[in-house]
Amino acid sequence: MLGRLLGCSPRLWRQVARPVPHPARPIGDKVKGAQDAALPTANPGYETFKNDRRPTNFDKKVLVWAGRFKKEEDIPKLISSEVLDAARSSVRIKVCYIMIVLTVLGCLAMVITGKEAAKRDHTLLRMNIEKKAKWKAEVGKDEEAVVGKLQ
Repeated sequence: MLGRLLGCSPRLWRQVARPVPHPARPIGDKVKGAQDAALPTANPGYETFKNDRRPTNFDKKVLVWAGRFKKEEDIPKLISSEVLDAARSSVRIKVCYIMIVLTVLGCLAMVITGKEAAKRDHTLLRMNIEKKAKWKAEVGKDEEAVVGKLQ
């Protein structure tokens, strides 16, 4: 698809498809030295808490409602983002199920009230006929008032 967009222009290809430098590979005479290899291990604790975060009050409620913890007091100070994302997903699914149930109940309520209104002959057709008859009566009164003023 990219070929169709760019066509056969080599200049556009060079602009879009730039080579990505790989610093891990040796380039020319440079070879990764022992000093460069020691940099990632300089702070070993950093990788452990990289994805951990401090949960907010809302996050704590989500974790409890998702069933990850029994009480908000049981939640540790740092939570991994994967656990929080999984809890949010399960809460999102629960909320969707609740919305589906409420929608079905609302539809059933509308069907029941509509059938009861049809039994009482309280339909939209009847309401429109009554409304139009009322408008015609008002127009007739206005015409009689205009005719009465002219005479």
